[in-house]
Amino acid sequence: MATRTRRAGLAQGWCALSVLHDRIDARLERALQAEHELSVREFSLLDVLSRQHDGPGGHLRMSQVAEAVVLSQSATTRLVGRLEDRGLLARYLCPDDRRGIYTDVTPAGTALLEAARPTNDAALRDALDAALDDPDLAPLAHAVETLHP
Repeated sequence: MATRTRRAGLAQGWCALSVLHDRIDARLERALQAEHELSVREFSLLDVLSRQHDGPGGHLRMSQVAEAVVLSQSATTRLVGRLEDRGLLARYLCPDDRRGIYTDVTPAGTALLEAARPTNDAALRDALDAALDDPDLAPLAHAVETLHP
């Protein structure tokens, strides 16, 4: 009986986490699209790439980028292509391994990312505040608020 109860608790916890994620994602998507014509995935990709640095190990390969934004490598490549077409990213060959391709955020991409950060932060705050009013989601919202990079 205890095992069944524990499994049911795990399932309920996972369901609550999924609901919180979906609500946050939807709120971010609406805000970023409305204000900046940017999807959550595009924002995430620009954010990940903006944290690269020059020097050894400073640039991410496409497979690392795909892992960081939780997309398949082919979906990441398509996403990079769309942002490159918009002038927000630039790709180039790795100087040490001509098979490797790196991606950098352009000045236009950096400007859009910086303009979108306050929108993203406000939408995230709104979504978490709404979750705090839901007894099933409040513990998870509190947990998100206490996370530190």
